[in-house]
Amino acid sequence: GRGRGRGKNLDQWKPITKLGRLVKDKKFTTFEEIFLHSIKIKEPEIVDFLLEQLGYELKDEIMKIKPVQKQTTAGQRTRISATVVVGDRCGHVGIGTKVAKEVAGAIHGAIAAAKLNLRPIHLGYWGSTESV
Repeated sequence: GRGRGRGKNLDQWKPITKLGRLVKDKKFTTFEEIFLHSIKIKEPEIVDFLLEQLGYELKDEIMKIKPVQKQTTAGQRTRISATVVVGDRCGHVGIGTKVAKEVAGAIHGAIAAAKLNLRPIHLGYWGSTESV
């Protein structure tokens, strides 16, 4: 969302991990196959590649941005903490947190952390306040 990450060329992506190589060779084509084998996603590009193949778009929502301080001998050192939630609106959600010197760096890092922390969720509403 919001124009960040657009125009990334995933054709030039060189996978680092074994899962990345398998995804690029299209041995894994869905997130469910990765979750079924309990494999940890260690590259954000894996998520981008799979979403592009499946035709989904990842939406991100900045939940919280706050300053955090550390006391040093020379005074306080202020940094920015960002918490971001990402999801594809098709049953996959991730949450990530990052602390950086500037707001932009914290947001970009939190988005990458949320992509690595993507999990499947159940969609729908169970239960009713009315009787059928």
